[in-house]
Amino acid sequence: MYDRDVDVPRLTSGYHLTDADLPPALAEAARRTIEATGAPFNRVGLNFYRDGRDSVAPHNDHLYEIVTGYPIALISLGATRLMTIRSKAKPRRVFDLDLEEGSLLVMSYETQLHYDHGIPKARAALGPRISIALRVRPD
Repeated sequence: MYDRDVDVPRLTSGYHLTDADLPPALAEAARRTIEATGAPFNRVGLNFYRDGRDSVAPHNDHLYEIVTGYPIALISLGATRLMTIRSKAKPRRVFDLDLEEGSLLVMSYETQLHYDHGIPKARAALGPRISIALRVRPD
């Protein structure tokens, strides 16, 4: 976070799409997302939100970790969670999205330049959620 190593309030993992130990379900999710978007994704990240206490602060992806011009795709599995997207410049705008089970959200590269996104903590009792994040990363 902010170019420092800190504990994150969720569990994370990731794979290159050519990894021999890539689970078949993730390979299939990536294949379908590549087919739907036309983006040549090569990495998949997993975020496990155990309950409403797990979150991710508003941020944009590090631009040096993604290839210019390619989108980021998020597949949501499990409990519905709120994602907030807020503009970095004035006029300040905030968009709230419910990421429902089975939903696919595609954010353009330009979104990372002009907006932050995050999953806030929730006071309500929520079930677990897995976010599958597909990116085109430099090799």
